Amino acid sequence: MPSRLDLCPGCLRPISSRKVPLLHPRYASTATAVTPAPSFDQSTVSVPPIARYPPRQPPSHRPPEFRKSQLHRQYTSILRSTPLMLIFQHNNLKANEWMGIRRELAQALQKTDETELAAGRSASGLSSSNIKLQTIQVSIFEAAMRVVEAWDPVKPGHAQSDAAGCPPPLPSDPATQSSTDAVANATPAPADPSFTHALSRAAYEAGLPRKFRHELAPLLNGPVALLTFPAVAPAHLKAALSILAPKAPAFPAPTRRASPGYHDAAVQAGLQKLVLLGARIEGKVFDFEKVRWLGGIEGGMEGLRAQLVAMLQGVGAGITSALEGAGRSLYFTIEGRKGMLEDKENGEGGQGPRDGP
Repeated sequence: MPSRLDLCPGCLRPISSRKVPLLHPRYASTATAVTPAPSFDQSTVSVPPIARYPPRQPPSHRPPEFRKSQLHRQYTSILRSTPLMLIFQHNNLKANEWMGIRRELAQALQKTDETELAAGRSASGLSSSNIKLQTIQVSIFEAAMRVVEAWDPVKPGHAQSDAAGCPPPLPSDPATQSSTDAVANATPAPADPSFTHALSRAAYEAGLPRKFRHELAPLLNGPVALLTFPAVAPAHLKAALSILAPKAPAFPAPTRRASPGYHDAAVQAGLQKLVLLGARIEGKVFDFEKVRWLGGIEGGMEGLRAQLVAMLQGVGAGITSALEGAGRSLYFTIEGRKGMLEDKENGEGGQGPRDGP
């Protein structure tokens, strides 16, 4: 029987038997690489050094992964950005007592915001939501206070510079030699003087207890809480003192009808354990009497400015009156003497010798 498919014998050969033409082999020892010639700048200037640390994550003298280091950074930021801070001593307040005190404080500050807004006064954009009441760890806060008071990163001598006062060369500058020792952020040691953050070695050594002692040290004993204000606002300060440290008649506590939650047992028990120690205002330490004086200023900062302007105007008016009084007295004295002399001359002329008939 004949086959159904006509296949040629040449098509049945295996594919692997076909010959593939190969290129001419070359050995690695005989291969040559084409390398461009270096430029004149590359031959005369060395490669600039590379910064070992990113600018936003400098090395720290204190381990940054610990909670103490983060609290130190937080307290340092609070001290540098808070112009008004009240210091309280709290004695074993419970959670429900803290919650009640914060609730009443927030309500009183909210009412103050509404009153100031209705009166058309603005406390530099201050809002009651930015006023915080928080507890602190005294030892870490005291270390942060020493750093803030004793360490100034922009002070001459803290930052590295040359004799002419020029800033240190940058590592990314092509003109900077890699062998120079004045390059900032190019050494692996955390004690590099170019690091000026609050957790650096220089800040730590500047704030040692044996080198510096701040004015708040007598107040930072025992459990301490802070009430921080982002701006100096006497009206908000008065509202806070009326809740946390009431004292009639200047700072009366809210009545039961106005604020029934203030007279709860938990709130009253917590307020009895809260004692006002003092304040830190614009870097100065104030006792509670000066704090109450600041809170008693009527009209807030605008009222204080009005009192200052009135006092200066009164002093100017007094000086003007004194000068005018001296000149007026001299004028009257001279005029009186002149009148006396004229009367004397007129009298002598009238009493002269008369001619006989």
